[in-house]
Amino acid sequence: MEYLVIFAVVIGAYLIGSISTGYLIVKAKTGQDIRQVGSGSTGATNVKRVLGKKWFFIVLLLDALKGATPVLLAKYLTVDPYGVNAVLASIFVIIGHSKPIFLQFKGGKSVASGVGTILALNWMVGLTIAAIWGTITYISKYVSLGSIIALGVSPILMYLFKNPIGYIAYCLIAAIYIIYLHRENIVRLIKGEENKVR
Repeated sequence: MEYLVIFAVVIGAYLIGSISTGYLIVKAKTGQDIRQVGSGSTGATNVKRVLGKKWFFIVLLLDALKGATPVLLAKYLTVDPYGVNAVLASIFVIIGHSKPIFLQFKGGKSVASGVGTILALNWMVGLTIAAIWGTITYISKYVSLGSIIALGVSPILMYLFKNPIGYIAYCLIAAIYIIYLHRENIVRLIKGEENKVR
């Protein structure tokens, strides 16, 4: 029974993560495939290029909610004394967001959904990371820089807030994964060619 629960958590989280809100909203409103626009990402930053600032924030919130949902379900609807199910849900929802089965494994960069998972694990750490992201992005005008720094410090914050080792390990894994997904952005930042928020 325990293995069936773990299987359900992993598959459920991945499928929830694979629901690409940015793709669905842009498709519904314009008929366009967001993967053929700008960076090709289904995330909020690319949605902004098509639909503007309002939809940037809507997709941002929806993706954060998407990230939090399976983690909260795993925390409160399964027997999870060590947080294993919550951590597995966190990992697989961000994989689903970035590699969605419904879109030939081409999705977003898992920043908003990643912050959502951290909010569900520890809301204080999640809000701190969101504040860091907003501050860095506002000052630098680079969404990617804000994302890299905010997720990069997440394992340190999870440790400082005295969370279980599994949560800290997840934040480290998520930070490495999300920074890897931003590797092209990092190259453009170094070259001074990254697009700024306007």
